[in-house]
Amino acid sequence: MSQSFYNESSDPTSFNQQQSLNHGGHEVMDMHETIGEIIAGLNQCIILRPQVQDPELLSILDRQYNFTLGMYNTIVESFKTGHDPSVPTGRYQMETGNDFKYGLTPSQPKKPMQNANEINDETISGFLLGAQKGAAKCMTAAATETTNPVVRRVVADSIPNCIEMAYELSIYQNKHGYYQVPQYSQQDMRAMLDSFATTTNPLH
Repeated sequence: MSQSFYNESSDPTSFNQQQSLNHGGHEVMDMHETIGEIIAGLNQCIILRPQVQDPELLSILDRQYNFTLGMYNTIVESFKTGHDPSVPTGRYQMETGNDFKYGLTPSQPKKPMQNANEINDETISGFLLGAQKGAAKCMTAAATETTNPVVRRVVADSIPNCIEMAYELSIYQNKHGYYQVPQYSQQDMRAMLDSFATTTNPLH
């Protein structure tokens, strides 16, 4: 984040204290929930990592953990200080393609595990996906309630990264048959796609 949202003060100590307290009550509660959600996701990675069997999933877990850890530090710093963080928000880059397999293949019905020994890569990737989706939801809510401009921008800029990581995990699940994507018939799909039209009637 290169842009600074505040002018420097002649009294840095007073200025820093003032800006670190520049938060609304609702914002503070939303940020506590958001940061707690990120911590929970990071903790899940630590707990689940030894159980991963697929090297591809392990690579995804490690890359997403390392990126999320940096994102966490950036968010916490901006929240505590009210200033631009020393490490700006980055951009998560997937290392996989974005091709989905469409259609349904017969498979066993899903059901809850009966014991911890049943944990597998399907379950683990599902946990990781749920954590990223949960973080994205918390961040979106927090960004709309935040009054501090630095925190709002840091959180808002982090949402696309959670979406990208969730997308990467959904692609992994789809590739391995854990997440199947049904489609409408071609006729119904065309009808749905053609059910909206653009307009050229702006207000003046």
